Amino acid sequence: MWFWRILRGPGGFWRGTLGFLKVLEVSVWFWRVLCGPKRLQALWVLILCSVPQEFGSYSSLGQTQFSQYYTLPPSYTPAGLPAADQHAAAAVGGYSAVKSEEAASAGLPPPSPAESLPAGAALPSAVTLPAAAREDELGRRNSVGKAKGKAKKSDSSPPADGDLERIFLWDLDETIIIFHSLLTGSYAQKFGKDPASVLNLGLQMEELIFELADTHLFFNDLEECDQVHVEDVASDDNGQDLSSYNFLADGFNGPGGGGASGAGAGVQGGVEWMRKLAFRYRRLKEIYNSYKGNVGGLLSPVKRELLLRLQAEIESVTDAWLSTALKSLLLIQSRGKCMNVLVTTTQLVPAVAKVLLYGLGDVFPIENIYSATKIGKESCFERVVSRFGKKVTYVVIGDGRDEEFAAKQHNMPFWRISTHGDLVSLHQALELDFL
Repeated sequence: MWFWRILRGPGGFWRGTLGFLKVLEVSVWFWRVLCGPKRLQALWVLILCSVPQEFGSYSSLGQTQFSQYYTLPPSYTPAGLPAADQHAAAAVGGYSAVKSEEAASAGLPPPSPAESLPAGAALPSAVTLPAAAREDELGRRNSVGKAKGKAKKSDSSPPADGDLERIFLWDLDETIIIFHSLLTGSYAQKFGKDPASVLNLGLQMEELIFELADTHLFFNDLEECDQVHVEDVASDDNGQDLSSYNFLADGFNGPGGGGASGAGAGVQGGVEWMRKLAFRYRRLKEIYNSYKGNVGGLLSPVKRELLLRLQAEIESVTDAWLSTALKSLLLIQSRGKCMNVLVTTTQLVPAVAKVLLYGLGDVFPIENIYSATKIGKESCFERVVSRFGKKVTYVVIGDGRDEEFAAKQHNMPFWRISTHGDLVSLHQALELDFL
């Protein structure tokens, strides 16, 4: 009370101020005698450090560098994520074109030994990632600090479904790869490329895709029997050894395969017909797993050379679009409790052919590839959630309205890809653990 009496005394403000200084001087003298000069210095440091700092002038990285993804437009409702994951929500701007993926095609980046990328996920020799980029990401993600005291699993052993924390649902065309817009001319128009040369590249890649699908992946048989997932008809498979099975002579598409009368042996949808259908999807899975790191083994020498040339030219004309997207895919893959899942509107067999030819087989196991051609992306997302559970955080990455709408319906954050800058920002956000 004596302190306030001095400040509020009849002498007014100056008298109070002088009185306060006098008290301060006496206090300093008292502490000097009691504590000595070194302890007095420590006391002043303690007092100064306890003063609150003003950080109003500092900008938040997440609100500036990634403002386009963190500032939601009025017409969009963000995903309702848990509090710990609110920073992962990505806003969606307008989208000017609705894509159609009825024509499926792709190209394969050839191996690039200097980058030590996984087999089948390599880039063309003309396009390279920054030196040791993947090794740096793997080392950083597998550090002890990030592991939180638990040993992380290697990339060759994907985490069990129950261990997953975050799943990234990717669109394929015009998100990871550029294909459909090569055929329509929209990519050439948008980015100022020569329309004729771009179209020619797209047509050649389309021919390669369907040749692979028809020759090795049973597309002639399965085009009208498309499935959402490779395991959808597995329950009809009796486990018969297929090493010597003759798919050309089993009558699947013969006179009895299209609806001939009988007790179900050759009738479409009958027991025998469904068994033969299941055999083809099982063989498709075996081929994928055998050649996902060496798709050239399925091609003739001439076609291999054509593929190497086309993928290099497409990567060049698209300004390394695939390699930029691949950096984010590999970073996610290097995390211990994250997974890449592909949901595309391309039919399943051509989608598998695209993934193989673009060298993405090691990034997307065939079990993580879904086709939304028959049921739409919203239903596909529902299937993914049913498989992995609702405790997992899902992030949708794509360029179209269909995946944007599906993400909104499932309260999933959506990251829109429309330019190279969106891919670069995505990788930066992943590096900084915003996603």
